[in-house]
Amino acid sequence: MPETQAATLRAAHEGDPIALCRVLVAIPSENPSLAPGGSGESEIAGLTAGLLEEWGLAVDVVEVAEGRPNVVAHLEGEGPTLLLNGHLDTVAAAHMRVPPFAADLRDGRIRGRGACDMKGGVASLMAAVRRLALEEGHRPSVVVALTADEEHTSLGMQALVASGVRADLAVVCEPTSLAVMPAHKGFVWLEAIFRGKAAHGSRPDVGVDAIRHAGLYLSSLDALQKDLEARPAHPLLGHGSWHVGTVHGGEADSVYPAACRLTLERRTLPGEAGEDVLREFRSVLDGVRARHPNVEADLRITLERAGTEVATDDPLVRGLLAAARACGVARGVAGMTAWVDAAWLNQAGIPAVCFGPGSIAQAHSADEWIDAREIEVCAEILERFARDAAGPSAS
Repeated sequence: MPETQAATLRAAHEGDPIALCRVLVAIPSENPSLAPGGSGESEIAGLTAGLLEEWGLAVDVVEVAEGRPNVVAHLEGEGPTLLLNGHLDTVAAAHMRVPPFAADLRDGRIRGRGACDMKGGVASLMAAVRRLALEEGHRPSVVVALTADEEHTSLGMQALVASGVRADLAVVCEPTSLAVMPAHKGFVWLEAIFRGKAAHGSRPDVGVDAIRHAGLYLSSLDALQKDLEARPAHPLLGHGSWHVGTVHGGEADSVYPAACRLTLERRTLPGEAGEDVLREFRSVLDGVRARHPNVEADLRITLERAGTEVATDDPLVRGLLAAARACGVARGVAGMTAWVDAAWLNQAGIPAVCFGPGSIAQAHSADEWIDAREIEVCAEILERFARDAAGPSAS
């Protein structure tokens, strides 16, 4: 191992947050469900588990699918239990414009796949936990949950919640540019299948164009977006929205298409339920059928993830904001437009907010990078927040 790499690894063992991020980025952990042949989380789970154990935490490595482990570690303390979460998987590294696993540090930025989403956040929380474990001062009990498969179907977080994990409050260290994000949107995926009748293009008396019928439906959905925008806006998240994901249909230029399949996504606000969304889309479809009786279509939900929120005056939010201000950061409160694993924790009764280094605009990008200083500051804020949460005598 070159001396510079060896020095970075030593610094990571000593809890340096920038070194931790660089070591994590250098380990490929592409989600194999998104990147065929992706290595998954085994290697990075082994490293993080070893570090946490070295720092005195009780560590369990739990396989949630073959070769797909969670790392769950516990640190005993006083007062409430704080859960700190990050995911270990990344999206695919193919087609990046920077070396995906070089973990270069230049001009104050760490570059590589996962640097922003979200190995920087994992590095921050691990650095904070090391200080809580090994340095003087009061501390709460801490659960470190480093999960698998967040970028696909959240197998890791689902398994964590199903295991009965308990905590009084949680911070999911997704990239928020050090703003506190207590609310995030959810989504509902729908599939609409339109049925026509195949026929030669010269036989309009026989053929029924399924794609045209799908187009009539899509055109009618414009009114739904206007309705969504007319509803009261969420103070942090604004309005719900919808868009077309994919369109599949037709066999040949000269054949009436017998089928057309649309996938649709509706981004939802906290409190909006999938069945209500399905009714919205069915109502529009019913209107199309009333105007065009020969339209035949089926509509169903294929996946639903709820939006959730924690009140902005909740002690979790106020405590994080106070810790951030004490460390010279005043980014305030904002909404997370993407769906995140915090939803699983909130639905399990564990208040969870997003707070971490890096900009969501860099997540999954071809030149992914993170501001190294934000990783350091995030670690400081998380440590202060944790010690404050332990009680009035905390340092």
